[in-house]
Amino acid sequence: MASIVKRTRTARTRDRRTGEAREKTVEFWRARYRDDGGKEHARHFDRKVDAQKWLDEQTASLVTGTHVAPKTAKTTVEEWCDTWLEGYATRRDSTVRQAKVHIAQIKAEFGGMRLSVVRPSHVKSWCAKLRTDGSEEGKPLSAGYVYALHGRLAQIMADAVHDGIIPRSPCSRRTSPGQGEQRPYVASTVQVWALYDAFPERMRAAVLLGAFAGLRCAEACGHRTEDTDFMRGIIRPRFQYPAEPLKTSYSKTPVPAGRSLALRLSAHIAQWPADTLLTGLDGGQLSPWALERAMRTARAKVRKCRKCGLVQAREGRSFRCSAPGCRGTDSEAALPAGFRYHDLRHYFASLLIANGADVKTVQARLRHGSAKTTLDTYGHLWPDKDESTMAIVDSVIDARFSDAADSSRTAGGAP
Repeated sequence: MASIVKRTRTARTRDRRTGEAREKTVEFWRARYRDDGGKEHARHFDRKVDAQKWLDEQTASLVTGTHVAPKTAKTTVEEWCDTWLEGYATRRDSTVRQAKVHIAQIKAEFGGMRLSVVRPSHVKSWCAKLRTDGSEEGKPLSAGYVYALHGRLAQIMADAVHDGIIPRSPCSRRTSPGQGEQRPYVASTVQVWALYDAFPERMRAAVLLGAFAGLRCAEACGHRTEDTDFMRGIIRPRFQYPAEPLKTSYSKTPVPAGRSLALRLSAHIAQWPADTLLTGLDGGQLSPWALERAMRTARAKVRKCRKCGLVQAREGRSFRCSAPGCRGTDSEAALPAGFRYHDLRHYFASLLIANGADVKTVQARLRHGSAKTTLDTYGHLWPDKDESTMAIVDSVIDARFSDAADSSRTAGGAP
């Protein structure tokens, strides 16, 4: 039910010349309506035409299902982000921490704006600014990180729509900045073994878990000895550092490691027995931070001889090539400066692809949630079989025209 009623009120005014207080009757228009929940909303206007316009807008939104209560429409982005985080707190601590980092960037741009005021053009300009100017520090952000920030904003706005605070989200595929080209650096087998030699002997099992089982950094640090079947050669990832269960059931998919890898890991446990497969120099559980630090140190030791091109681990501070007859002393870095532990996982994927594994097999071994993730990341590693494609096309065309030629010769030779 909606209505517009003319009302009056008494207002006190003061005469400008005499300063006497006077009472004045003021007319105004009160527009009111009830929403689908039966709650009444009202607003006062000086002119009837303005009251009618507002009432028409509200009743039309009720019919189309896009109605937002006037008081709720005043909610700012910062206020909704705080409310949203309270409901998001049921996730694990690391997930909530990452969300807070993203929301800090969102508040810096949209915090004081009303949710209903944010437009798709605002979102697109924000994403473009992050790519060029970056955050408050002034450092441009990567395409992947900007894509993640847009995804977080889209998640928050979608929940605002679901909660009835805004009629529609300003985020969509049109505002998405794109994830960027995913072409991970893939190390060669020689580089991986040189990295293995450069690691401290106590931590070399970490290289084996990353390069030949595809475990992520936190998964490798949290992997327990009891979760490795040394007899059958199967690794069962169940935890990430320090002892948090993995987020999805697909991440817990067992990885067939093979007999040779199982023997190496068994020898490692025999030498350094512990509840977790990886331990630090102090004998305690190895942390991801310590593993990445060891990776940076070992990465710097992997050198390529400028004279013969051999990749090897440097022993000591000075370099001397170990190739027979070379003995070169000049070298360069064999691995890029940004090489991380996660890049060993990329090597594992390339190893499977190079030896004929199909998409579903690689997806299962890397424990991806969908084959799309596998193809988006490693699709360029599969060989492009030009010769087989040309042979298929040639066979169809040759069959068509060879049959036509045979029939014409038969028809011409008939008596």
